[in-house]
Amino acid sequence: MIARVRLVTATCALAAALAACGTPQAPRAARPATPTPTATPSGPPTLAPGPEGLTPVFRSAARTPAKTVALTFDADMTADQGARAASGERFDNPELIAALRGLKVPATVFMTGRWAEEYPAQARDIGRDPLFEVANHSYSHYAFTGDCYGLPRLPEARMREDVERAYTAFRRAGVPDPMPYFRFPGGCYDRTALKALTSAGVTAVQWDVVSGDAFATDADAVARQVLDQVRPGSVVVMHCTRSAAPATERAVRTIVPELRRQGYRFVKVSELIGAAGEHH
Repeated sequence: MIARVRLVTATCALAAALAACGTPQAPRAARPATPTPTATPSGPPTLAPGPEGLTPVFRSAARTPAKTVALTFDADMTADQGARAASGERFDNPELIAALRGLKVPATVFMTGRWAEEYPAQARDIGRDPLFEVANHSYSHYAFTGDCYGLPRLPEARMREDVERAYTAFRRAGVPDPMPYFRFPGGCYDRTALKALTSAGVTAVQWDVVSGDAFATDADAVARQVLDQVRPGSVVVMHCTRSAAPATERAVRTIVPELRRQGYRFVKVSELIGAAGEHH
């Protein structure tokens, strides 16, 4: 009898290492009260919902001794600019992408759905290159708040639809794995916008370094502005639209070697968010 009790006890102890000895209970879902970096085995790192379940916002990583920096490029094109593209205005910048490849710089491209539709071969090429990751910059590049650099405004009821429409455009262009990261057009957002996107499952990505490359023609001035602001864990916002940011490629050719000389390592946004989880 004693031997049998010991056998049952040992069996229970072994089972406890794998599950409760008895009737299994369903795991309880936990929702952190503050944004905490999370990841699944099959997905990239994201932030957990913020206070009141709002869409979380990532601006930069913690200022650790690790000198990492993420260069991000907005591929802007509004839904109503098709006629301008048809007349020859260039909203792409293949020379910039070629420069990043030549310099072996990983980067995150925040692409609008309209841009992917206009340049599907380039969208697919960027999306399939392991050096880059494609993230969402909305479909229409319309504002999610009022008074946002003169951009047309999206009604609240269409905000999530606009984000999802961009992902549809990426898939149709052949982008295999667009990231669950979203950048508000113009960087403009408020509580209403964050609430409207809660069910979209995205992490909003802002920045802490403004390059000033939009409509700039002085590449050296853009480079100086970036170099003066970068700190470990920084997210730099730049643009991948030739007509609106003609100096960006030349600025990058100055920024990259100088930051490397200073000991910086270039990473994608996903790596910064993942590293934030390690230091949480």
